[in-house]
Amino acid sequence: MQFNPKNKITNIFLLVSSFILVSLILWNTNSFFKTFKEEERLKMEIWATAQSEFLQSAEDVDLGSLHLKVFQNNTSTPMILINKDGSIRVNNIPKELASDSLYIQKKLQLFERENTPISVDQQGEHLATLYYGNSEVLNKLKYYPIALLLIIFLFGAVIYFLFKTNKASEQNKLWAGMAKETAHQIGTPLSSLLGWNELLKQEDINPDITVEIEKDIARLQTITERFSKIGSLPKLDAHDIVKETRDAFAYLKKRSSKLIHFSFTSKDQHIPVLLNPSLYNWTIENLVKNGIDAMKGKGSIAIEIVPDGKYVNILIADTGHGIPKSNYSTIFNPGVTSKKRGWGLGLSLVKRIIEEYHQGKIKVLSSGKEGTIMQISLKVAPLAGVLEDTKNRSLFKADKSPPL
Repeated sequence: MQFNPKNKITNIFLLVSSFILVSLILWNTNSFFKTFKEEERLKMEIWATAQSEFLQSAEDVDLGSLHLKVFQNNTSTPMILINKDGSIRVNNIPKELASDSLYIQKKLQLFERENTPISVDQQGEHLATLYYGNSEVLNKLKYYPIALLLIIFLFGAVIYFLFKTNKASEQNKLWAGMAKETAHQIGTPLSSLLGWNELLKQEDINPDITVEIEKDIARLQTITERFSKIGSLPKLDAHDIVKETRDAFAYLKKRSSKLIHFSFTSKDQHIPVLLNPSLYNWTIENLVKNGIDAMKGKGSIAIEIVPDGKYVNILIADTGHGIPKSNYSTIFNPGVTSKKRGWGLGLSLVKRIIEEYHQGKIKVLSSGKEGTIMQISLKVAPLAGVLEDTKNRSLFKADKSPPL
């Protein structure tokens, strides 16, 4: 993929524009909040003036006076009026709370923090002090920028998630296309090798040589088949998990160092499982090779197949340096590797083959200085019937929790 500078400029422009737009909205909201608060302050000062006039003319109050109209129109701003004699009058506060002295004291402290109290005076004489809080509309407006930022954040998160998902989908298609093209390219020299091997058979050479060549050609055909299946849903048929595992294990044993001890155990001779043999063998080979790398070419590799009710567990154990417990959940992520030349795709591919293609489960059963045990759990095919429980005869302590 070529770098396009226009895309970078467009992204920067959109980012700057979004920042400016959000800043303008927040600035405008803050300005509106201040203006509204000043108008509410002016309204309360008018109310305090009306209260002062009312206290002076309390003996002959006209029911249609301006004072009463000012009092009656103020139905949104909560307030507490403390007269000079210490008596308290509340307005726009629930009646059931107005008689609670503790509640009133807390409200006084809150109102004093929100707004400067207004002194009610008449001809230089202090008559009362007015404490008032923010109206319900003002409180909602105060939290509006936070709500706005939250909405913008969630919207941005959704956009980012969709973009990331789309990008991952494009990358998957690219890798799948490259894998299929690799399989196609291998096919041409592979056909040629088949022809050359047939010619060698006609010559007077050791037959064991052509037999081994045929095995490696079959191996190349298997690899080609694996790559051709990447990106498409493979066909699953009932196969004997014991035979498929043993065959994959035996191939690696023959082509590995003599310093590695291989052992294979299965109490049941035949366990039918819905498999794609090519992809399943790829999984076993990846796990065994990882174990060999962890042991640095010297140690023991053991595989045991343990029936567990409707499932069968395949346990792959090595005597390598082990995996830190904190990495159990990350080793299957793409790009995670402890090898200097590794790409970190092996275990990621294994997880996809087992969990997405075969609807199974793979995990690190245990790991430490003595080695690592990986566990694959697959569902037994319906035609298998009732399996004998052999968990107590296992070489390893299998996980007792449900595999899936």
